[in-house]
Amino acid sequence: MSQVHLIDHPLVQHKLTLMRRKEASTNSFRRMLGELSTLMAYEITRDMPLQDVEIETPMETMIGKAIDGKKLVLVSILRAGNGFLDGMLNVVPGARIGHIGLYRDPKTLQPVEYYFKMPAEMEERDIIVVDPMLATGNSAAAAVERLKQLKPKSIKFMCLLAAPEGIATMQKAHPDVPIYTAAIDRELNDHGYILPGLGDAGDRIFGTK
Repeated sequence: MSQVHLIDHPLVQHKLTLMRRKEASTNSFRRMLGELSTLMAYEITRDMPLQDVEIETPMETMIGKAIDGKKLVLVSILRAGNGFLDGMLNVVPGARIGHIGLYRDPKTLQPVEYYFKMPAEMEERDIIVVDPMLATGNSAAAAVERLKQLKPKSIKFMCLLAAPEGIATMQKAHPDVPIYTAAIDRELNDHGYILPGLGDAGDRIFGTK
């Protein structure tokens, strides 16, 4: 079974509570998502490999540690996943960006792919897939399945909220992919929305509802 990492830092939990409020404006929701994704990026990159680099301090030459951010790819599941990118790039500005477009068929709740664009040489890269909501888990599982065809070095999945149903779907389909989330909510409703949740993340990020 894939590991589920609950990011319970007080600042993460505080900002998530503010985002859940239905009276939160589009501007404040978007701003808090950027702040929260920066905080979550610290946790998900905790085990990133370091390499030795020789640098000059004002005093002398030394060997320091550095991350090769160019080998990291942040893959956004369109469109809501884009809300994570700016905040995460504050932490790893050298990361490359990939996009996968999936929409959920309203009748079957199954994902349909309409866009896929990734950097070159993916077999040399570590991937973090980002999407605010892990609801049914069908879109996330489909995205990871598509990405595995490129044979990357590793894949992680990061979301704001996860439902038990979505976690179960991901763990069954991809037991090797760790899940990072700020909260595990109670359940899904009949329309596949997370309860208590925060509504439709894409609509709240982009002000489309």
